[in-house]
Amino acid sequence: MLLLGLTGGIGSGKSTVSAALAARGAVIVDADAITRELQEPGTEVFAEMVQRFGEGIVQADGTLDRQAVATIVFNDPDALADLNRIVHPRVGAEIGRRLQEAATGDDVVILDVPLLVETGREDMVGTIIVDLDPEIAVRRLVGQRGFDEVDARARIARQASREERRRHADFVIDNSGSPEDLEAEVSRCWTWIESLRSDRR
Repeated sequence: MLLLGLTGGIGSGKSTVSAALAARGAVIVDADAITRELQEPGTEVFAEMVQRFGEGIVQADGTLDRQAVATIVFNDPDALADLNRIVHPRVGAEIGRRLQEAATGDDVVILDVPLLVETGREDMVGTIIVDLDPEIAVRRLVGQRGFDEVDARARIARQASREERRRHADFVIDNSGSPEDLEAEVSRCWTWIESLRSDRR
């Protein structure tokens, strides 16, 4: 297994890059997807979150209202700490289980984690950063995903800075251009990944 980290700020296009790497044969371990699975109705995480934050975080169809949770925790450090206490250990355990499953093969495994730089991890061969100017990220969040501009800027401000992420990068994917430009960047990244693979054989 060749284990690489993938991260980028909100609005960076990290999910698009993750999908493009998967299309090239990488196994993706997606922390966000795992979090969503563990927060499905009927899970321990869902029950503990409702107990802590109240029925107001449950939508009419019985699923989690993620925006309601975000509204609570982004303005309350204690609430955010409680959310992390409920969610993070379970997500970490599930990531560990999936990496253990993948470790028996010769796959390229991409650990897709939004806060990879903030949390740190020592067992990876390298870290791929999806990078762009925060102003472009704001425009895309507002124009393509319907974010309020103030909310978009606040979320970006709470994450690691662009400079900090780049300091941790072993490979930088520039997503400031067109979708075609991004595809070329991913191809360049895949060539780098294959060179790492060859070096380890």
